[in-house]
Formats: sequence, C-alpha cells, structure tokens
Amino acid sequence: MTPKLLSTLPATTLASLRADVFAGITVAMVALPLSLAIAIASGADPSTGLVTAIVAGFLISAFGGSRVQIGGPTGAFIVVVYDVIVRHGFDGLLIATFMAGIILIIAATLRAGTLIRHIPEAVINGFTIGIAVIIASSQIKDGLGLTMDHLPADMIEKIPALWEARETLSLAAVGVTLVTMVLIYTLRRAAPRWPGLIVAVAATSVAVPMFNLPVDTIADRFGTLSASLPAPQLPDMDVARLRELFPSALIIAFLAGIESLLSAIVADRMIDDRHKPNAELLAQGIANLASPLFGGLPATGAIARTATNVRAGGRTPLAGMIHALLILVIMWVAAPLASGLAMPALAGLLILTAWNMAEPHKWGEWMRDDRSNVALLLITLGLTVLTDLTIAIGTGVTLGLALRLRRNANPPDWTPRDK
Repeated sequence: MTPKLLSTLPATTLASLRADVFAGITVAMVALPLSLAIAIASGADPSTGLVTAIVAGFLISAFGGSRVQIGGPTGAFIVVVYDVIVRHGFDGLLIATFMAGIILIIAATLRAGTLIRHIPEAVINGFTIGIAVIIASSQIKDGLGLTMDHLPADMIEKIPALWEARETLSLAAVGVTLVTMVLIYTLRRAAPRWPGLIVAVAATSVAVPMFNLPVDTIADRFGTLSASLPAPQLPDMDVARLRELFPSALIIAFLAGIESLLSAIVADRMIDDRHKPNAELLAQGIANLASPLFGGLPATGAIARTATNVRAGGRTPLAGMIHALLILVIMWVAAPLASGLAMPALAGLLILTAWNMAEPHKWGEWMRDDRSNVALLLITLGLTVLTDLTIAIGTGVTLGLALRLRRNANPPDWTPRDK
C-alpha cells in the first residue's frame, strides 16, 4: 500500500513540476466554487467545503494509490450528508465521517479494493442518477429564488412545497441561474483548459451588486466565510452515539470507497497507468479521519476534478497537493470576496453537476441492456429518490449479486462514468 507519491518523486523534473503546478492551479479554480456549493447543498456551512478540499484533498493526493487523483467533497455525498445533519446534527456527521475513515482503513488492510468489480454497474448507474435527481431538486429553491421557511428533504414532500411557493419566484434569480449555466456550458466547449466554473460563477455574482439585483449571496445567508482553518479537535463520542451513527458511517465509507476507485479507474485510462486500489482506500480512510477533526465533510476522489487535472497536464500527486494548498491560500486572502458569490449562481453550477452525473447521453444504451439490468437500475433509482440511501444500496447490491449468481458468470468489465 505504498503511496504513488513515493514512486513518482524520484522522477520529478522541472518540466513535470511546472506542469503539476499549472494543473494544480487549474483544478483549484474548479474546486473552489464546487466545494462551496456542495457544502451549502449538504446543509452545512460553506466554509466546511473549503476545509474538506484543503485537508482531505491534500491527504488523498499525498497517500493515495493514483498518480492524478483529486480528492474533496463531491456531489454524491450531498444526499447522505444532508440526511445525517437533519437526523443527528452536524456533530453527528463529524462522528459518522470519523467512523467511516476507520472503516476504510480496515477495508484497505483487508485488501478490499478489488471488490468493486463485484458491484453491478446497473446498481451504480441507478444510484448515481437517483442522487443527481435529488441534488437538482434541492437547487430549485435557490435557482428560482423561491421564498420558503423550510425545504423538506423527502422528495414526496419537497415537490408540493416547491409548488406552493411558486408565487415567490424571482426573475432576477432565474436570470442569474440561467446565465451561469450557459456560461459554464460555453466555456467548457470554447476553452476547456480554462477554469470555466469560477469564471462563470464569479461573473454572474459580480453582476448582482453591479445591477443591484435582489439576489442572496453567501454572505447574506451565512455571513462572511472564515479566513482560516479551525483548530483540530476530536468530536465528542460515546458508545450509544457510535451505535446510532454506525449505519451512516457505513454509507459514507461505501460511497467514499466506490467513487474514489471509479475515479482512479477513469484516470488510469486517461494516462495509461494502473492505480493501487488498497493504497487508494487507505488514503480515503486517512482523509476521512482528518477532515472531521477540522470540522470538514466526508471526502472522496472526484472524477470531474481528476479529469480536469489530467487534461491540464497533471501527472503526479504533487498537482493534487498544490491544488489543496492553493485553496488554503485563497481562503486566507480572499474569503470576503468568495462570500459575495450569488446563491443562484451556485445553484446553476450544481444543477449542471447533477446533469453530468446522470449521464443522459448513455440512458438509451442502458435501457437497451438486458431486462434484468434495466429493472435493477430502475429499482435502485426509485429507492434512492423515494426512500433512503441505506435501503437503496442494500437492496440494489443484494438483488444484483443474486442475479449474478443465477447467471453463474464472471463479473463483466464495464466503463465507469466521467462526471
């Protein structure tokens, strides 16, 4: 479980270091608005997203088994983090994340990194689409500028609540949301090497005070962002609390392990390399132990940011470490500026993130698959949206493994998503 950093450092040259620095800067500009948006959508303070990107992002690159993996808060965690905070409070989330870190370290020690091949692709696809639906629906309120006392977490309750608030729709908020989405889409295609996310979100956020638009910013909703990392401290834990939060810890560990290994597989194919799955799980464990000590969120490998790193020229873990350190510098010197980002702009960013996660361009291919796989995808999707993640994952994996045993075939190769 030797980290990739140790095997790549001896071959580092001035040219490769220069490429990693450029890639780290590029990824930091992408990660900054995403980390803020993910934290807000998760029901946490926005600064916790930056803390996670800094602490967990640095450790995942330093100890991971991939040359180019970028770690931090991801969209896949929004649903489970929001649910844990609602049910158990933010301190409950810190405890569950800390426990998840221990579970991941145990999994790495038992060399469980290769078990990902036994999880059916249909389960992962259905689960991911379900999460994307929940993320997008959670952003309708800010994207449309609706005024509501409370947005229910349950999808069945959320839709009627949003409909009842329809008369509070703000055209200014809708405009900021749509322009942000159009800018992100355009910049991704016209200048894919540019940090289009931060450019788009910053541009529409600047327009808010410039045109005196009645739109909330991060500062309006949460106050000015913290300009420093909090001092590390252990969350208060007792046996009853640990037992209560253990199911949530399992879900966090499962998501962190699955998404990080999927991301590493995608990265391998982009740079023609092979990651070390157990080293990657170990790094996820270390990161998820450390993040809650600083008041951060769960973290894992982020496929979109990892792909951005590769496309920007990053080839060693130094790029990921530089990205984390740059976000720390930005936090120190520009927290007041980041506090001015507009909430509808961040909502537009997350809606596009959810769209990319769902991979609609592959739906036709998935629907033409074997009928049992289609059924498995739809069942997992429905349970993810309408029940909770524990039921969705447990049912999907159980049914999928049962189908595989019935077919009495080896698990097929499949292509992970690049979201």
